Amino acid sequence: MGSLIGLGSIPHIPHRSMENAVEERPMIIPPSLKPGAWIGVTSPAGYITLEEAAPAIEQMKSWGYRIRIGTTIGRRFFGFGGTDDERRADLQRMMDDPQLSAIMCARGGYGIIRIIDQLDFSGLVRNPKWIIGFSDITVLHSHLHTNYGIASIHSKMCNSFPDKWELADELQKATITSIRVALSGKSATISALPSSYNRMGTAEGLLIGGNLKTIESLAGSASDLDTRGKILFVEDTGEYLYSIDRMFWNLKRTGKLDGLAALIVGGFKIKPDDPGEEFGIALQDIILSKINEYAYPVSFDFPVGHQKNNFALKCGVRHRLMNTGLNCTLQELL
Repeated sequence: MGSLIGLGSIPHIPHRSMENAVEERPMIIPPSLKPGAWIGVTSPAGYITLEEAAPAIEQMKSWGYRIRIGTTIGRRFFGFGGTDDERRADLQRMMDDPQLSAIMCARGGYGIIRIIDQLDFSGLVRNPKWIIGFSDITVLHSHLHTNYGIASIHSKMCNSFPDKWELADELQKATITSIRVALSGKSATISALPSSYNRMGTAEGLLIGGNLKTIESLAGSASDLDTRGKILFVEDTGEYLYSIDRMFWNLKRTGKLDGLAALIVGGFKIKPDDPGEEFGIALQDIILSKINEYAYPVSFDFPVGHQKNNFALKCGVRHRLMNTGLNCTLQELL
C-alpha cells in the first residue's frame, strides 16, 4: 500500500472508522461461467425487440455461451416488456431454471419495482446465478444483496452492445468485454482518471450501489440497502441539479452516507436548469457538502453509469478502492 497524500512515510491503513467497523455477512458468489454455459435473456423492465437484442445475443454466443431467449423479448405492453405478469413469469422461470448460469436483463427503463414483491427467490438461492444489468435493474441488485446476500453484476445490457463489433470503438469494446471478464471469474481492476475533487485514501469493503434515484426510491422498503462499512457507488441520468441535491439529502438523512468505507461517484447526465430557475451549486459541491464530516475516500467521474464509459462491477463482492494524486483504481478482491 502507498501512503496518504501529505502524510509522508506514515503507513496507510485502509479506511475503517468505528462507525463502519461492522461484521460482514457471508456473501453467495455465483459460480463463474465455463464454455457452453447457458445465459437467459429477459426484459423485466422496458421493452426491446429481438432485432435490437440480436447483436448482444450473437456476441455472447461468440464468447462460447449458449443463449435462452425469454418470452418477453419482442413483447410489448406500452413502455414495458410485456405486462407485469408476463415479465414476472419470464424472470421467475429463469431464476428457477437450474440449467442457466446467468440472466442478462435486456434493458432498463422502469418496471421491476412493480414485480419485485411477487418474485420467489428460493430457486436462485438453491442455484445461484449471475443477474446482469443496471439502471432499473438496481432494484434487483439491492433486493438480492439485502435479503439473500447474492452477488450480481452491474453492467451494460443488450441495448448497449454494438450492432457490429468490428466497427465499435475501443472504449465500447472494453466495456462490453468487462462483462465477459466478470462472468469468467477473473479479478478485474478498473482505473479512472484522477479528479481534483477526489478525497485521497484506500478503503476496502463490499461494493454496492447503482442508480441514485432508484436507491432513493427503495428507502424504507424490503429492498433498502444497508451501506455501513461498504463502498457505495452511484450514478444517474436526466435529473436536475436540485433533484440530485434532494437525493443526496435523502442518503444523508437516512444514514446511508454515515459509516461508508468509501463513496464512488459515477456518470451524471444533468438536465439543464430552466431559465430563471438555476440551482447555482455544482454537482461536486452538492455531494461534498453532504459528507464533509466524514473521512472516507471519495472518487468522482468513475466509469460507471448511463454513458459509453460503463464498466461491469460486481455488487456484493469485496473491493479495494485506492485514490492517489496520480490515479484511482477499484480492484476486485477474490
